[in-house]
Amino acid sequence: MIKTLSAALLGSVLVPALAVAAPLKTYSTVTQERLSNPEPENWLMAKGNYAGWSYTPLDQVNAGNVKSLRPVWSYSTGVTSGHEAPPIVNNGVMYVATPYNQVIAMDAKTGESVWRYKRDFPEGFSAFHYTNRGVALWGDKVYVAGLDCRLVALDAKTGKVAWEAEVCDWTQGAYITSAPVAVNGKIMIGPSGGEFGVRGFLKAFDAETGKEDWTFWAVPAPGQPGSETWPKEGRWKDAWKIGGGTMWMPGNYDAKNGVLYWGVGNGSPWLGDQRPGDNLYVASVVALNPADGTIKSHFQYHWNDSWDWAAMNAPTLIELDRDGKKVPAMISAQRNGYLYRLGRTDGGQISFLDARPFVKNTVFSSVDPKTGRPTYNQAGVPGTGRAGTYCPSVWGGKDWPYESFNPKTGMLYVPFNDNHCMTYEGKVQERVPGQWSAGVDITDIKLLIDKDVKYIGGIQAIDVNTNKEVWRDTYAKSWMWGSILSTATDLIFTGGTSDRMFRAYDAKSGKELWSFKTNSGIISPPISYAIDGKQYIAVVSGWGVDSALVQGIMADEHGWEKDIPQGGTVWVFAVDDEKAPEKRAEAGSSTR
Repeated sequence: MIKTLSAALLGSVLVPALAVAAPLKTYSTVTQERLSNPEPENWLMAKGNYAGWSYTPLDQVNAGNVKSLRPVWSYSTGVTSGHEAPPIVNNGVMYVATPYNQVIAMDAKTGESVWRYKRDFPEGFSAFHYTNRGVALWGDKVYVAGLDCRLVALDAKTGKVAWEAEVCDWTQGAYITSAPVAVNGKIMIGPSGGEFGVRGFLKAFDAETGKEDWTFWAVPAPGQPGSETWPKEGRWKDAWKIGGGTMWMPGNYDAKNGVLYWGVGNGSPWLGDQRPGDNLYVASVVALNPADGTIKSHFQYHWNDSWDWAAMNAPTLIELDRDGKKVPAMISAQRNGYLYRLGRTDGGQISFLDARPFVKNTVFSSVDPKTGRPTYNQAGVPGTGRAGTYCPSVWGGKDWPYESFNPKTGMLYVPFNDNHCMTYEGKVQERVPGQWSAGVDITDIKLLIDKDVKYIGGIQAIDVNTNKEVWRDTYAKSWMWGSILSTATDLIFTGGTSDRMFRAYDAKSGKELWSFKTNSGIISPPISYAIDGKQYIAVVSGWGVDSALVQGIMADEHGWEKDIPQGGTVWVFAVDDEKAPEKRAEAGSSTR
């Protein structure tokens, strides 16, 4: 079943470290003011803004002309495997990170290459995933985290290395896939590697020098606040040293009040009975001071994580309408299958508002309405020497792809997967640095899907004020691996399906309005930008990593199509004025 995991995800490749320079003549310096108030025509960070909305205020592409959307240029990255990084655009220059430690700079209007950076892997290096989820911009530099635990600052004009800093130790099983986040002259990044017994953390580096500024440890050491939730004696007394909680996705930032919100991943090993206790800050969101990394507050979605339900995605920052007033809040569709609404204060204090399942969850028998703490159905809790079957599986109700919040419609758009479960029995695996030590043999993990299931993947549109679903679309023969972009003109764009389609929907009704078949499946976040008054929609196509692994399982056991083409391509679209409805009554189909 999952026996192909090692072959699919643990390969390695060697590429030369270089920057092919055709330097830019000018570059628009990225300041804190610009990041806090990004211009509509640019896409300066992974989710478009600090709040994590994945939303564009641009309004040229709309329901009336979206059928006339056509590709204006494309660019092959020359790299296979899963492309999970969004294009980042700053005043006409596009930066795309690819798998295997590469960054490409392009003219965002024409697709002409400006420079390409490649980095060597150290001898003997291997990682669980070889993907990259994007770059950060600050000043005149582009920041990218290498899989081999190095944070690299590149000259934005030339691609030449300005500095490098060590973030983690890859020989211990750590590696980096996350996009960095830039705040007030600091570049923040955390590693992956929970399945290898890595103790999670977030680090901040000086943007100009690369000097390490601070470290926040997701698993507290003895004597630190939260350490009382870890074993103090017996066989597992040192569980905190290898406790997981890796912080492998970019966080969100309340720029007005200076508070970072970051997601914390799953516990390690997967079996909670090997680390008795609540295990803070595993499976939590933490509020941090970006100046020094000190913790202000936290909320834990589920205690003593035993399901690999990582909470790596920070909640989206929103405001709720309450009796005519705007109340600061956060909302998040979590991997455990529950949709959470949380309160937040100016000082970064997090409170629980409510939670409900958005997909089937067979583990939570109840959730305390005051605290949000769940009570568990013990049959759904795997243990050491004890099998447990639970839904959703390790890939969760929503994996890492970004949800989108549209302030005009007041809706959160969630890429989800339902009707998939998992069973496994745990064992004691002594940790060997750099080797799998999740407490379960890969070959013993079984993905369970009813043969008569009508769908797995889909999109849900949720009214954030009522917490009720407004509409959904589902896919009969595909999981959903794509992030969502919403627009000021009440459209949403997304990929994520194995049929290789890039789609546009009416954001209010869920009606599909347009589609385009790309070279490969899309698992990267779509974006939008403008140059010379013209709006573009861009996305990177490139199937791989978990989407390819799960597709293989579905093919073997359920007869789905197996061989989804791989290969990264940047696709950029704009409205064809000659085909637009206002100039031609019947626009041709854009699917080809």
